Amino acid sequence: MKRFLTMAAAVLVSAVLWYYGTGLRPIPGMAFLAPLPVLLLAPRVSASAAFLTGALSWLGGGLQMWPYFTDTLEQPVPVNALLLGITAVVSGGLVATTRALLLRGRPGLAALALPTGWVSFEFLLALAGPFGAWWSIAYTQADVLPLVQTVALTGPWGITFLIMLVPATIAVLTAPAVTHTQRLRVGAATAVVFVAVALFGFWHLAVATERDQVRVGLVALSQPPEYIAVDSPDGRDMVARAVIEIDRLADQGVQAVVFPEKAWRADESTLPLLSGPLTEVANRRNVHVVAGLTLTTGATSINAAIDFPSGVVYAKHYLIPGLEDELTPGTQWQRVPGEPWSLAVCFDLDRPGLVRENRELGATLLLVPALDFTDDRWLHSRMAVLRGVESGVGVARAPQLGELVASDSRGHVIASAPTDVTFTRSVAASIPLDSGTTIYVRFGDWFAWLSVAVLALAGVAALWLRPTGGRSRGLRAGRRAPRGRADTPNSLDRPAPTLRR
Repeated sequence: MKRFLTMAAAVLVSAVLWYYGTGLRPIPGMAFLAPLPVLLLAPRVSASAAFLTGALSWLGGGLQMWPYFTDTLEQPVPVNALLLGITAVVSGGLVATTRALLLRGRPGLAALALPTGWVSFEFLLALAGPFGAWWSIAYTQADVLPLVQTVALTGPWGITFLIMLVPATIAVLTAPAVTHTQRLRVGAATAVVFVAVALFGFWHLAVATERDQVRVGLVALSQPPEYIAVDSPDGRDMVARAVIEIDRLADQGVQAVVFPEKAWRADESTLPLLSGPLTEVANRRNVHVVAGLTLTTGATSINAAIDFPSGVVYAKHYLIPGLEDELTPGTQWQRVPGEPWSLAVCFDLDRPGLVRENRELGATLLLVPALDFTDDRWLHSRMAVLRGVESGVGVARAPQLGELVASDSRGHVIASAPTDVTFTRSVAASIPLDSGTTIYVRFGDWFAWLSVAVLALAGVAALWLRPTGGRSRGLRAGRRAPRGRADTPNSLDRPAPTLRR
């Protein structure tokens, strides 16, 4: 009973840490400790118990996202269950792998199994899944700017690695069978990694190479809760109020104004009701205006961002499954004519590769109409902020039901404000433009692929290498483990000394 209560306590504490350390508004730092309770327990229990505690602890914290996925995003229940279930299985499997490597006398690989395994899972899910890099724990640290700079080297995968490296290292340092020398090696290696990360982070923040600035205005107009046809009375009223806001922001010296995603609905016949007034004020005030709307041409509808006065149309590349099935995705990149500013729409910025490609094409600023779901205003806006640091670009993101955010290439949020359909909100900010590129832009997902390779090595070691021999502290003193079974002590029958009173 005592062992069962110990396992239950580890699962509970870990689940609570996952609950508050992840989700829509996480507390920075807590994710670093979330796996620790079950990792400390892992080498002292059976393989099945290690797997179960690892899986249940993640599931206990991750279930907070169920209402968001099911009710807010309207994703099918089987899809949500599969996502949470697979993540729980991965968590349990990595805890069990860490245990196996510890019992085989491979503390270095044991310290790397969890971080490289989690990176590999997030990366492969981003490649194969419909949600891009949304399902990453890296965003939990978006407010910790020295740490955030890591993504300029590694993409989001570097932060995920660091989050998981801390509890994995502590588990190795406290594992029964690890020698003093092995503890020194693993502890020193981890310390060197974090010192290097801190030095790079503070250096990157201190030596920003911005050259020019662009003053941008972000606007979310009050509107009815449904999408507005531009030729309706409400649509015409929104256009008139948009012109007033553009004039007001132009008086503050802005060079570009961005409105939210799907602010209007238009087709070929009604589009002039929007393009006419916005082109006129853009020319008159010498500004660029980026409007988000659903645009229907013939039988095809797109989620569009249109720049005025040029009339350049960008179609959103990545559509939300289930919510935007009636729309056609775009395939072309679009720049504001004469400027190093690229257009994108909301969910596009959940894809690190899309932003990286825009930077490779010369973009230094992203102008992004967006539409969030109120509850996710912090999380979704900070995903966009991290995209800017990864690729060294400024981001001007204007969502309805979210948070207006202007950020620079170092992750500083220069201006922000919450938005809602019940009121009009605007901000103006000067965003510095970075003249250089990042390691992540040059070499892409090198760190993620390296993690996949290290995980494969750890998996081979966990499955095929024999235990190193000797006495296991997870077994009763004075009894040698049977040959080939030192990796499977049953602490429910043979309690480890560290769990005794």
